[in-house]
Amino acid sequence: MEPQPVVVVMGVSGSGKSTVGEALAKRLGVPFLDGDDLHPQANIDKMTSGAALTDDDRYPWLERVGQWLADHRDGGVASCSALKRRYRDQLRRHCKYVAFLHLNGSQELIRHRVAERTGHFMPASLVSSQFDALEPLGADERGAVVDLNGDQDVQAVVDAFVRNATNASDDR
Repeated sequence: MEPQPVVVVMGVSGSGKSTVGEALAKRLGVPFLDGDDLHPQANIDKMTSGAALTDDDRYPWLERVGQWLADHRDGGVASCSALKRRYRDQLRRHCKYVAFLHLNGSQELIRHRVAERTGHFMPASLVSSQFDALEPLGADERGAVVDLNGDQDVQAVVDAFVRNATNASDDR
């Protein structure tokens, strides 16, 4: 039996990382982690107040997500913004064969989604800062980009990733 992939569903806040991540994990039959659950309270308080996180704020959070990936190297899906290459590199130090599913949407679409949702600490005012920080996947990074600007539903996004993603099961 071939090992299941380890996947990080990445993108700006409001792109649907948690929703797609849960659906992908269910499809693959592996555990799911909502990376937001590992943020220290100080990060949540900072974002709730409308302040963007710094690299120093993100480092310990990314270490926690990376440790979860390492603990689930036989298969797992985590949602994590992973906006910059160096953040993804930090995660890869824990789990070198992780694949990334980048949920890519327009700033207008994402701003609308964030403004419409309730019960989340990330305000719409921080959407621009997320796009400013975003570095798309490099050609040498394992994963796929799925465009959210069409009418596809969650299952269509999951199908697109499963169909297009590179095999993430090597080097275990």
